[in-house]
Amino acid sequence: MSEVFSAVATAVELVVRLDPDLVEIVALSLKVSLSAVLIAALVGLPLGAAVALVKFPGRRGAVILLNAAMGLPPVVVGLVVYLLLSRAGPLGELGILFTPTAMVIAQSILITPIIAALTRQTISDLHEEYDEYLCSLGAGHLQRITTLLWDGRFRLLTGLLAGFGRASAEVGAVIIVGGNINHVTRVMTTTIALETSKGNLNLALALGIVLIILAASVNAAAVLIGDAASKRYG
Repeated sequence: MSEVFSAVATAVELVVRLDPDLVEIVALSLKVSLSAVLIAALVGLPLGAAVALVKFPGRRGAVILLNAAMGLPPVVVGLVVYLLLSRAGPLGELGILFTPTAMVIAQSILITPIIAALTRQTISDLHEEYDEYLCSLGAGHLQRITTLLWDGRFRLLTGLLAGFGRASAEVGAVIIVGGNINHVTRVMTTTIALETSKGNLNLALALGIVLIILAASVNAAAVLIGDAASKRYG
C-alpha cells in the first residue's frame, strides 16, 4: 500500500513541476485531438444539418447509419486506417503511417459520426421551431443550414466537446496507426497503457491525473454551455 501512495505522490509532483516528458505527451495529445475535432466539425456539422433538413431517398437509413456509426469499434477503425496507409495500401505512398497525421485521421473518423448525429438532432429541433419563419423568408436549403447552424452554435458546442472527450480518451485506434513511438506518436492514453504494463506507475498516474482533469473540464464546459443555451433558447 505504501508503494501505491508513494507512486501517487510522485505522480502529483510530476504534474505540479511540469515534468518535460509529461508536458510533451500532453501537448501532443491535445494537438492530435483538437486537430481531429476541427476536421470532424468541418465534415460533421454540415453533414448532420443536411441530413436533418434535406429530404432525399434513404434519409431514414442515413439517420440510422449516423447513429450506428457513433459506436464504431476503435480497433476496427484503426485497422482499416492502417491498411489504407500501409505500404501495400492505396495511400501508402503518402508515408504518414506511424505519424501524428495518421492518428488525427483515425480520431476524425471516430468522432465525425458523433458530431454529425448530435448536430442532426439539434438542427431538427431548431427547424421545428423556426420552420414557419424560414418559409416566410423563402429560405432555401443552404440558407436554412447556415442560419440554424449559427443559431444553434451553443448547443452544437456541446457536441464538439463530446467529440473532443471521445478523441482524447481514445487508445485502440491511435496505438495501431501511431505505433506509440517515443517523442513521435506517444500520447496520454497509449503512454498510460505502456507505462502500466512496464510497472512505471509514476508517469502513468501523472497522465491519469491530467486525463481526469481534462475530462472533468470538458464535462464542466459542456454543462455551462448547456445552461447558456437553455437561457438563450428558453
